[in-house]
Order: sequence, then C-alpha cells, then structure tokens
Amino acid sequence: MGLSNGFLKYERSTGSYAPVAERVKHYNEFHTAPAEDILRDQGARCMDCGIPYCHSLGCPNANLIPEWNDLVYRDDWYQAYQRLSATSAFPEITGRICPAPCETSCTLSINSEPVSIKQIELAIIERAFKEGWVKPELPSSENGKSVAIIGSGPAGLTAAVRLRKAGFKVTVFEKSNRIGGLLRYGIPNFKLEKWVLDRRIEIMEQSGIEFETDVNIGEDLSVRYLKRSFDVVLLSMGAGRPRDVPAGGRGLDGIFFAMEYLTSSALYNHGDHDHPSINAQGKKVLVIGGGDTGSDCVGTAIRQGASSVHQIEIMPKPLDWKDPWNPQWPDWPAILRTSTSQEEGCTRDWGISTTQFTGTGIKVSQAHCARVNWEMGRNGRMKPVDIPGSEFTIPVDLVFLALGFVHVEQEGFLESLGLDCDPRGNIKIDKNYQTSQEGIFAAGDCHTGASLVIRAMARGREAANSIIGSFTR
Repeated sequence: MGLSNGFLKYERSTGSYAPVAERVKHYNEFHTAPAEDILRDQGARCMDCGIPYCHSLGCPNANLIPEWNDLVYRDDWYQAYQRLSATSAFPEITGRICPAPCETSCTLSINSEPVSIKQIELAIIERAFKEGWVKPELPSSENGKSVAIIGSGPAGLTAAVRLRKAGFKVTVFEKSNRIGGLLRYGIPNFKLEKWVLDRRIEIMEQSGIEFETDVNIGEDLSVRYLKRSFDVVLLSMGAGRPRDVPAGGRGLDGIFFAMEYLTSSALYNHGDHDHPSINAQGKKVLVIGGGDTGSDCVGTAIRQGASSVHQIEIMPKPLDWKDPWNPQWPDWPAILRTSTSQEEGCTRDWGISTTQFTGTGIKVSQAHCARVNWEMGRNGRMKPVDIPGSEFTIPVDLVFLALGFVHVEQEGFLESLGLDCDPRGNIKIDKNYQTSQEGIFAAGDCHTGASLVIRAMARGREAANSIIGSFTR
C-alpha cells in the first residue's frame, strides 16, 4: 500500500465528457481521461484491503486490481501493465465499456466514493500501447493440436489468445464480414471506436491466430469438416435469439430488434453501406427496454437526427440514489442509472407494458401501452399486471426492441450437432466447459445466456484452460 491515507487525501476523479451539443454531431468517443498525475492519486486511494472485494467478488475476471493500483501510484507503469495483462486479454475494451462492478464492490464504496479502477485500467493499457509494450504473445513451442473457434465475440477472442499462447493452432470463424461479433456490431463507435478492436486483432494475427470471415458453419463449412480438420471445436457464438414483445401488430413495418438497428448503424459507420438501412432521421423513436442495448439505440437515434426519443421499461423505476456510496455493498446495487446517451435527450418511463401496435397501412404509427403493478403469481414469481384505466398511446415512426436475449440460436449448425441444452435453451456444459459431445466445448453467452462482456471474457479464458487441460490430464 503506497499511501496509507490516500483515500482520505484525494477525491475520486473519472475524467470528463464533451458537451452534449458537441458530441451528438459525431459517432466518435467523447470521454477525456484524467491526466496521469491524477490517476497516480487515484491509485493512492486504493486501501490494499485484506479482502480485496474488487478482485474477489466484483471482477468476474479476477483482475489483480490492488496490485496495479499501487504500481500506478508508484509510477511503475510497465509493471502495472504486466499485472493487468496477466489476467486481462483486452483491457482497452473493458476499460471503455465495462460497467465496472469492481468499483461498486470497492471497500471505499461502503461509505465513500470508490477508486477510479476503470480509468486506471484504461490508462495502463493505453500507456502500454504508446510505449510499445504490447506485443504478440507467441507460444514457446507448438503442441501440434488445432482448435476451431466459432464466433469472434469477447469469449471467442479471449479463448483464442490463451490457446495460441499455449501452442495450439487457432482458427476463428466468423459469419459476418469483419471480426469482433458483439464488440463490432452491437456496441456503437461512440462507446468503442473500432480502431481499438482492429489494433488488437492485428496483434493477434501476428501471434499466428487465423481469422476466417463470411463463413457460416453448416452452410459454407460442414460440421463433419470441422470435426475432421480440428482436434477441438469451441462454440462461442453468443446468445443470438432476441426476446420479442407479445403485442398485437408486431408485424407492422418500422418495428425492429435492437441488434438489427445497431448493426445497420455499424455497417454504415464502417463504410460498408452508403447509408444506414434503418435511419431515425426526422422520426419519432420508441425504444422498449431500459438496459445498455436500449441506451445504445437511444444514442444512435439521437445522432441520426430523430425528432424525439422515448424509452420505456416494464420493470419498476429503480431507487433514485444520489449519494456516492453503494447502498447494497458489496453487491451491484439496484439504483437508477442514467447513461451518457440518455443524458443527450431522451424521455424515460418505467413500469410500462406494450399491449399493441397500430399503424397507417402497413407502417407502425402508435404504440399502445399500460402501466403495470408487479404482483406475486401462483408460481411464486413476480409478474406484471396491467393497471385498469392506465392505458395510453405513444406516437411512433420507429420502434426498437431492446428486451435482451432468450438463448443461443439453436437452428441450423447448432441443431445439427445435436448438443444437449439446459431448460433455458442454452448449451449445456460440464465443469470443464465440455458439451454433451466429446471434443466440443462452449464458452460465453451461448451457455450462460446474455451477460456482461467481462463475464464472457472470463468464461472464454476458463474454457481455454479446460481445453489445454484436456490434453495434459
């Protein structure tokens, strides 16, 4: 512990954001990080707890947070990078988009403001890139084994890095035309500019990892070919089946799943399309779903020039909490959060169900809604019940459904494998991440259901370790 009273001497600092009027004019990142001297002060705020909850409970990846906090305070950025990269394959990504559960479990969060862990993480890795410390992780020797990874999202990419370092020949297959999965097509540029992803992919290629894009397994390549050509197959295609809204008029034009909309915007921003295939310019937009994906739809619609943006959520409004400490420490608190996108101009409401859509001709023009109470059902679970007389309508031109994901896409390739699934429709695995078929493993959202990027990365690393272990046991 570098400074015993650092948490008393220095206040929390997380940097600043560009003004709303300026940042909505572009799709680039708009956060300015604190200067390095301020980040050293933030490192000094770390208490070097006897039980570091940030590491053991908050971070799904078990990052060595107190260690690199102290090293930053001591101005030893190289060793800080060494400790960060010991567990994290892509800190430049998590340092930008992770919701930082490590900070809500920081011991300072009991009655004060937590250490700015996320900003320290990002500063370490960006300093490492600047200094040339980030290099391809080449294996000390080749082991003669090959792995096919299906899906290039956070779980698949993390597993690829770990397996390649262990000496495997790694080939990552992606059905889209670019590598990255959710990181590329589901997260807008204003949260994660894609040069960040491309920079890392180039390093992975230099380490010997091979990427094959525009490959749909089951159509372009058969399952039989995969099994014959590779010693192991790792499934990491995510949870692709979106949750729909059970409302009349769902088939009207102008109603899209959130990922359809975000992918359309991503393809346009990549230069793959001349214009976004779904454009909110001048439109009245309704986003159904109050999570991160819904927030990304809000920010995208505002940048496209929507005339209005509403966002509704069926869950009750969370606790409006203004204090800097965590009321549910060390757990992730159920409090109201306002994203930078929501700050840019969005009307929000909670406890709202969508009962029907109506339109003019085949085009949606109104969303019919009702307020709900949450009541205990006969099965012991809470369920929403419409409040009589609370019905109202919202005029709309576009509706984006950001209701999360049900489970992995089971049709086609996965169906042909004949793998066992759990009751929720996700791929069933054992403690070693192996599916019901020998030699086929699964990692990330395809077996856990939709979750955080950092959790998918952690599962990818664990699955890779299990694959490595399967050849040494």
